[in-house]
Amino acid sequence: MSAQVSPVTSIPRIGNYIGGRQVAGHGRTAPVFNPATGEVGGEVALASAADIEAAVASASAAFPAWSQQSPLKRARVLFRFKALFEAELDSLAAIITREHGKVLADARGELVRGLEVVEFACGIPELLKGDYTEQIATGIDAWTLRQPLGVCAGITPFNFPAMVPMWMFPMAIACGNTFVLKPSERDPSVALRLAELLTEAGLPDGVFNVLQGDKSAVDGLIDHPAVQAVSFVGSTPIAEYIYARGTAQGKRVQALGGAKNHMLVMPDADLDNVADALMGAAYGAAGERCMAISVAVVVGDETADALIRRLVPKVRALRVGDGAEDVDMGPLITAQHRDKVAGYIDDGVAAGAELVVDGRDHQVAGLPRGFFLGGSLFDRVTPEMRIYREEIFGPVLCVVRVPDFAAGLSLIDAHEYGNGTAIYTRDGYAAREFAHRVQAGMIGINVPIPVPMAFHSFGGWKKSLMGDHHAHGPEAVRFYTRHKAVTQRWQSAPAGAEFVMPTHGQL
Repeated sequence: MSAQVSPVTSIPRIGNYIGGRQVAGHGRTAPVFNPATGEVGGEVALASAADIEAAVASASAAFPAWSQQSPLKRARVLFRFKALFEAELDSLAAIITREHGKVLADARGELVRGLEVVEFACGIPELLKGDYTEQIATGIDAWTLRQPLGVCAGITPFNFPAMVPMWMFPMAIACGNTFVLKPSERDPSVALRLAELLTEAGLPDGVFNVLQGDKSAVDGLIDHPAVQAVSFVGSTPIAEYIYARGTAQGKRVQALGGAKNHMLVMPDADLDNVADALMGAAYGAAGERCMAISVAVVVGDETADALIRRLVPKVRALRVGDGAEDVDMGPLITAQHRDKVAGYIDDGVAAGAELVVDGRDHQVAGLPRGFFLGGSLFDRVTPEMRIYREEIFGPVLCVVRVPDFAAGLSLIDAHEYGNGTAIYTRDGYAAREFAHRVQAGMIGINVPIPVPMAFHSFGGWKKSLMGDHHAHGPEAVRFYTRHKAVTQRWQSAPAGAEFVMPTHGQL
């Protein structure tokens, strides 16, 4: 009897997008998993030196013509892209869920938040208008303008494979730059579809390119002399690395790092609302959000006890499973990350925190190889514990008890991260004091995840941001352009040499 041979299944290769078309990468590859099943769904190319050079060369060649297009013509491309994007929103969400694991509704929400940046960028003719002063001095007029930088690069994380790139490239290309996107190698496919839609919308070849890869691609983009600016979102150690390496070469860099977002819960807060808010903010997307609330700072033992009583049944009742199904929370991105988060839970128990709900052994029926954890809830966490100090980036909520408002505010301000924070209270004075005094970049008052809309800007303080500019909104226009000031005088006859520094009185 002859041995049976298993059928060979073809694993799709996920390549780059350079010069208006998909191209296969050269050399190394990495597996791309479906985190719900644990199965390999594709192989992503990891950029070689030749791939990096090709992507930057394509963007460099496209820059002169694109930068000379009027802002209105650039906006019209984005208007067409918006329409194509909306028509494909559900299929784009399915791609995200398949490779990231987040539930479909959350994937759609990510896409809509990214689309809002496109809608803001469609107003670029207004956003690029400068200032003009006639007769700034006798016979002299002056004006200011903003001009594009050149080739810009974006390095983006796995947790928002569409939204975070869309914080960057719509604003960059609307301002007249060309762009090379290096998405996460964990969920790379949606970036390629966005590139195809941009081409279909009429974006000239080379204006937007996708370069797949790992650290070699990151370093290659940072070090390339043609790359003028780098935008990054990810962990703080990598943000610090990219900021230092890029600015050392004279590049413009914005690097958004990690977070440990706190919610201050006052005794007068509606605890039913607080519990609902914490469930979404702590466990949505399996906690893999830079704006997740991972610490509830609760004023008073009575308030903390009452909140824990409300949270425990909700955390235990979380529906965990394949994000393509009707569930509350999907898997984590990789088996390694799942094990890392479980290790944090182990560490919290060893440090003496009270593990009220333990999600480490959660099993999903029919998906034994998926990268799942259930929700976990710690009480009586203290500031010296590792689970308090470090960003866990998983479905783990820590409750810290404090005696009063001042102690809660001091605790939040003492943390090295300052991305976002929130307060839940019925007291307007307490809310105002918190918003005015807290050392963080984004504040929610009875709002758990205070992510600004696209026409404002997103960014944290302290170790949550390296650089001077926040993301999207008006800050993005400033980041992706250079300011120029022009002073003009026309004379009918020579006025003679002037050897004194001109002042308004002399002019």
